[in-house]
Amino acid sequence: MKQLADYIITIPDFPKEGILFRDITNVVEQADGLRLAIDGFIKELEDVDFDYVIGPEARGFIFGVPVAYAMGKGFIPVRKEGKLPGKTASMSYELEYGIATLEIHRRSIKPGDKVVIVDDLLATGGTTEAIIRLVEDLGGQVVRCCFLIELKGLKGRDKLPGTSVRTLVAYEGA
Repeated sequence: MKQLADYIITIPDFPKEGILFRDITNVVEQADGLRLAIDGFIKELEDVDFDYVIGPEARGFIFGVPVAYAMGKGFIPVRKEGKLPGKTASMSYELEYGIATLEIHRRSIKPGDKVVIVDDLLATGGTTEAIIRLVEDLGGQVVRCCFLIELKGLKGRDKLPGTSVRTLVAYEGA
């Protein structure tokens, strides 16, 4: 039987020379790969007390919704700025090439809510750090973060001190 890592395709020199892009498309295209990913996330969360799964667009949606469904929890989307109607909370964070802003509905998180973040990739940790700050600003608590892939060389965990972080596949480099 194949392992989850067997479904991840490494594409050299994308999006620019010297980068090894870890493509998850094959994971979700192949029923067995998708099953391994979702089952892996569920296993990492089976002992965790939480109310909601949060996923950032777009790949956090791909993995977060089926995890929430399977575990009988609601799913809260985190979107790019300007994509959610109604009252939102926002958090800006730095990217290597600029600034990005994430938003969440203010009504989605209530004081005392416990959430888990599910996403495809932990790289520099900036996106996840911003989501944690959003949740905390609304009175919630992030009790675990789960990622399909971690690029250990980019030290994303360093931006998430005190946060329980689990990854299904880890690569030592960037």
